[in-house]
Amino acid sequence: SFPKNVDALTALRKGLSDPDGVLTSWDPRLATDPCEWFHVTCDGANRVTRLDLAKHRLSGTLAPELGQLDQLQYMEIFGNNIQGQIPSELGGLTNLVSLDLQDNSISGPIPATLGNIKSLKFLRLSHNRQTGPIPRELAGLPNLRVADFSNNNLCGTIPATGALKNIPPNSFANNPRLHQGGAYVSSC
Repeated sequence: SFPKNVDALTALRKGLSDPDGVLTSWDPRLATDPCEWFHVTCDGANRVTRLDLAKHRLSGTLAPELGQLDQLQYMEIFGNNIQGQIPSELGGLTNLVSLDLQDNSISGPIPATLGNIKSLKFLRLSHNRQTGPIPRELAGLPNLRVADFSNNNLCGTIPATGALKNIPPNSFANNPRLHQGGAYVSSC
């Protein structure tokens, strides 16, 4: 297996509180290959391609080291109580297809670096506590099909160009300081 996969997942585990013990198998002393750890899926070359950690009562923060999982395609961590910010390092996940962090307590800005993930099709960030503008860089995602920013505290103007112009209005709902139309404002 790849040492940086182990390092990234170990860092994620260290940053999380796990009341139900769902990450108990994530221990390099028990199994050195993270492909044998629960909730982790690998490809034929033993590279981590999926993290499925939805609805496990996890709290804590997302480790910046997650950005080292360069073959990751699906990060499904919705329905927990994750706090802190989305690490800007996630912009390095250039094979990511789905980033689903909805229904957590994530705060802070949406990192503009997510605009680097050209493979991204699904971006679900609803029902969090995120602030700041929607980065214009996200409009440049060529494969984006579904994006949900609703029920946060985002502000400024929705960038109504590129990938974001076909996203329905309800995907931006319940952000009282976010509005449609007008010139894009990057600070608010």
